[in-house]
Amino acid sequence: MENKEKIKQLAAVLTPALILVALTLFCWFKPHTDISVSERRELASFPQASYAAVADGTFMEQFELYAEDQFPLRETFRTGKALSGRYLFARPDINGIYSVNGYSAAILAPLDEKSLEHAAGLFENLYEEYLSGTDVHVYLSVIPDKGYFLAQENGYPSLDYGELVRILRDGTPHMSYIDLFGELSVSDYYRTDTHWRQEKILDAVGKLAQGMGVSVDGADAYREVIADRDFYGVYAGQSALPTKPDRLVYLVSSVTEQALVYNYETEQTGSVYDLKKANDPDMYDLFLSGPVRLLRIENPLAETDRELVIFRDSFSSSAAPLLISGYKTVTLVDLRYIRSYEIGDWIDFDRQDVLFLFNTALLNGSWSLK
Repeated sequence: MENKEKIKQLAAVLTPALILVALTLFCWFKPHTDISVSERRELASFPQASYAAVADGTFMEQFELYAEDQFPLRETFRTGKALSGRYLFARPDINGIYSVNGYSAAILAPLDEKSLEHAAGLFENLYEEYLSGTDVHVYLSVIPDKGYFLAQENGYPSLDYGELVRILRDGTPHMSYIDLFGELSVSDYYRTDTHWRQEKILDAVGKLAQGMGVSVDGADAYREVIADRDFYGVYAGQSALPTKPDRLVYLVSSVTEQALVYNYETEQTGSVYDLKKANDPDMYDLFLSGPVRLLRIENPLAETDRELVIFRDSFSSSAAPLLISGYKTVTLVDLRYIRSYEIGDWIDFDRQDVLFLFNTALLNGSWSLK
């Protein structure tokens, strides 16, 4: 009996020690992982050691980040933690992400009035700096996030969307508002991502076109093309829960096929759909090559001289291709990556339609706008 008791005690000590040693060796010798596909970010590399870095503690800080990012079976542990939180502890959200009927969404509440005032003030400053006294027609439209359709009725904190729109409209008195809320439903969005689905937004784009007094192609002009890979959106990685993938569909017409997209960053001309991006961690970057500070789309088939300038976020990447048919050129300006005072160096405002088109999540956290 005494020997058996000693064996139990020894096993109790050695088992966790062996597990720790095995994990340490695994961490040391496993291949380095450069990117977390689920989180869409680069993982930390082993820090460079130096006397100064060790002395001031920088080395250990960077090593802790490295150890967290390169931990063996990291994705498995993330998923296990998320599953236990959801089903064992019955948490209503995981990492601020909740799911209703297969649709994942982020908790955005409470309403940040200061952020909305910042956005409205920035838009109004742009109007005063570049648009006032010209012959442009200026419009404002807001794209609701999925929480508009899911949060309140399912017991989750919700933004006051009416107040959000009111603050923006009051702060931009020179802009004509185009209401998109009634043109959209939760099924018009990807289940695992923030964005709307291009093949589902023709009605919303038609409402924008109608509000700006322009005619654009309808559904009959397009054919659907499905990307080869499954699409796992940003919420799939943030929640770490097992999810069914979305399918990414893009709409092709004679106009989109012949349109020319000039990228001011690369000084190169490309296509509306950057098919190389279909292999990137974020497949949504297929639309107009993803986040780019300044783009110009030329429509060789245009039967009009009208021009459109869109101050935009990432939602416009999939909406702009559907507006091209109504314009000779469409210019897209992303205020997250270009400062307001630089715009006059690139665009001469005269008789264009100018559309400020932003989603509620960005507006409620607008500090990235410059």
